Amino acid sequence: MIKGKKILLLAPHPDDPEYACGGSIARWSKENELYYVAFSPCNISLPEGFAENTLYDELMASAGILGIPEGNITTFDFPVRRLSEHRQDILEEMVRLRKSINPDIVVMPNSNDIHQDHKAIYDEGLRAYKHSSMLGYELPWNSLQFISNFHVKLSKDDMTTKWKAISAYRSQEVRAYKSEDFFEGLARVRGLQVGTEFAEAFELIRWVL
Repeated sequence: MIKGKKILLLAPHPDDPEYACGGSIARWSKENELYYVAFSPCNISLPEGFAENTLYDELMASAGILGIPEGNITTFDFPVRRLSEHRQDILEEMVRLRKSINPDIVVMPNSNDIHQDHKAIYDEGLRAYKHSSMLGYELPWNSLQFISNFHVKLSKDDMTTKWKAISAYRSQEVRAYKSEDFFEGLARVRGLQVGTEFAEAFELIRWVL
């Protein structure tokens, strides 16, 4: 049971944590203090007709659904698909957040995520938070392989909250993976692995007791 902890969510882009582990976030937020950090507004990737920073507006709505206070959300303006060019600046921001938040658990992209921005956040996250427990979340479309050695059991209510949070990202309707059936099916597979109806899987990167 994860209870009474400070949990820091690292999002290369808004919506990554919701897709990967929105059910876990909904569960954790009831008994822990959650913080959400997004590194790029992805403005050049927005569909035509959406204003700049739309994703950050949607993030605020989604986080509210998940129970994350607005004051616990930090956003940056690094360019999408080019985070690796800003590694040192990103690392320094992570270190600053480590000092101000002192998280117990850091949740970030997994070690096998092939997206260039996700890889940059994983690499710098290891450096910045090496003394914290670390979990790598699952985004199946970005991984050729995934180490699923940590699971969080979820209720049907957790899954409903996850989909409501994902649905707040109206600008992302073009994504093929934005499907309630897909996320429910994946949660059923992960649940079967640990003897429950629904679950989300993570890569256990490091655990500190």
